[in-house]
Amino acid sequence: MAGIIPAAGGGSTGGRFRRRRYTPIADINVTPLVDVMLVLLIIFMITAPLLQVGVPVDLPKTSAQQVGGTDEPMVVSVNSQGEVFLGETKYDLPELATKLKAVHEEKPDQRVFMRGDKAVDYGKMMEVMGVVIDSGFRQLGLLGEQAQQLGKGAGGTVTPAPAPRGQQPQPTPRR
Repeated sequence: MAGIIPAAGGGSTGGRFRRRRYTPIADINVTPLVDVMLVLLIIFMITAPLLQVGVPVDLPKTSAQQVGGTDEPMVVSVNSQGEVFLGETKYDLPELATKLKAVHEEKPDQRVFMRGDKAVDYGKMMEVMGVVIDSGFRQLGLLGEQAQQLGKGAGGTVTPAPAPRGQQPQPTPRR
């Protein structure tokens, strides 16, 4: 009995099939985190432009080209009831004048755009425009929606632009 030596590793298996202790993985799996973040990024990129809330105004149509600029303009809106808004905040004309003068002292080169519902009286728009100009602003613009392009027909008559695919052209009223 003195001549029998046990195998290395102990036991009768010869040491080849040792049981390993369970060691937990210490790394964080970032793939689900990246997936969730990309989905959230896409959702915010799509919904951010839709969240630009403003005063509901039915703008008149115009054929003028858009004016470009780099800074964010202030928008003075007049809705169909004749109420005046600076951004989304409602003001009376004296309050608007005070607010605009305070803004003009901070940013004298600020652009101001006016939006007026097409149902608003012309005199009301001129009154609000006078308040804006009296506050010191010189860069003032009027906003409108882009009108449908019209083409010139024979004899100088104006004919409507061709209808988009799949739609029938609307008849032109005769005068």
